[in-house]
Amino acid sequence: MHDNFSSTQITRKVVLHSADGVVAAQHRKAAEAGAAVLAAGGDAVDAAVATSFAAGVVEPWMSGPMGGGAMVIYRADTQQARVVHFGMRSPAALDPADYPLAGDGSVSADLFPWPAVVDDRNCRGASAVAVPGTVAGMAAAHQAYGRLPWRDTLQAAITLAEEGPLIDWYTTLMIAGSARWLARDPAAAALFLDEGRWPKASGWTATASNRLDFRRAAQTLRQLADEGARALYGGDIGRALAADVQALGGRLALSDLQSYEAQWLDALAIPYRGGTVYATPQMTSGPNLARCLGRLETLLRPEGRPGPEAFERYAEVLLDEYQWRFRNMGDNEDPRSPACTTHFSIVDRHGNLCAVTQTLLSAFGSHVVAPSAGMLLNNGIMWFDPEPGKPNSLAPGKRCLMNICPVVGRQDERLFALGASGGRKILPAVLQLTSFLMDYGMSLEEAFHHPRIDASTDTLIVDPALGELTLAALAGRFPHAQARRGVYPFAYACPSGVLRDGRGNQGCTEIMSPWGDAALAEHQARPIQPS
Repeated sequence: MHDNFSSTQITRKVVLHSADGVVAAQHRKAAEAGAAVLAAGGDAVDAAVATSFAAGVVEPWMSGPMGGGAMVIYRADTQQARVVHFGMRSPAALDPADYPLAGDGSVSADLFPWPAVVDDRNCRGASAVAVPGTVAGMAAAHQAYGRLPWRDTLQAAITLAEEGPLIDWYTTLMIAGSARWLARDPAAAALFLDEGRWPKASGWTATASNRLDFRRAAQTLRQLADEGARALYGGDIGRALAADVQALGGRLALSDLQSYEAQWLDALAIPYRGGTVYATPQMTSGPNLARCLGRLETLLRPEGRPGPEAFERYAEVLLDEYQWRFRNMGDNEDPRSPACTTHFSIVDRHGNLCAVTQTLLSAFGSHVVAPSAGMLLNNGIMWFDPEPGKPNSLAPGKRCLMNICPVVGRQDERLFALGASGGRKILPAVLQLTSFLMDYGMSLEEAFHHPRIDASTDTLIVDPALGELTLAALAGRFPHAQARRGVYPFAYACPSGVLRDGRGNQGCTEIMSPWGDAALAEHQARPIQPS
């Protein structure tokens, strides 16, 4: 290992228990928004809507209304799970000829090592923008299961946007990582940069007090609260958004928004160790998880705690699966890329659960802010291989392949919901956490604090905290490198999960995430502000 960081530092997160609902999210303020909705009598789905929109404000570079994702919903009364899929889609007017290869042997500057496109127009700028699905997905879930008025579920996000996200050291770090790209878009530069060049900051030694100006985003959220999803998918927000994107050289049209619909799908029901894991089907990592769990149940003989043999099995099934995914699905995301998605998990007091993963794709998406909406836009076009004739090649009106893997698990009296951000790192994290819980009977706290491997590339990434015996066993079989869990960049995925058992509900997030936290409904029992 070649780094400067402490090898003796220990980081932990306390897992709290509650008879009421719990929300675990990558940002504490987003979790608190969802928990407040639960405390006000809302369903887990109401809380999911509140958390989704709040996350888009406080962690805007990871997700937001202009992105996409999927939600696994488990209903306690029927003991069944459903999926609402709200992934992004390429515009109907997209022309692959608009994305000529650079032809110099270089590769994309972002998440995927595709052959580079001239001016990176499939990665940056308005030409990278796909049809957003998050608002449609949240509206569909709320229509099916929501108990509170739609407008009430957006109030926390509106308040957070009116205040503006706090510019603390982590905000400054994230902006700095993308400053040179944000500087190319006037609206993005005005929102996130000082003098169009430098990250906005509160200073390294002073208490953070400066905030980003999200008042335009607050107006958009208020309009969505008042008018519902139709404001984006055919209404004034959508009309202005399409005009913004086209003025900047993109292909998104109002008709793309009008024709967009979130999809209701049957969840994959994966039998495992006498229980069931419910996952997303189709163009996600859910089918890959199903194949991995099927092999793992045969190969792994769990006893005690996971040791060298367990991590060898994890590595085997994951490395084989990613080779299959690349050949058959065209997924070639670079696992060295920084996490650029958000995940949150929710359980309410009745035992309903939601596992939600949503994304802009890259950190800061297309690095374009729509002037009319005051929000970052996705760069979903980058999900497609710019070379023709491949499983995932560019085409108009095509759904984007996603690495997301939100799941709900059930085994005996225990229920859990979990998922992660981190692109190709997501599947390894979800597989191992599921195994920790279902193979080894770990508590949620034990599972989230246990070191993991990442097997999303030909080189296995191994946490030295696994111990010498496990390190030696893996080193003897696989090309490998060691990496500790850290704050930035994440060498492993960033998970969030909740668990329900006979003692109540609990939640936990990635221990190295400085913002991630679980919030309890009983601790947030304050009334929702009138809309």
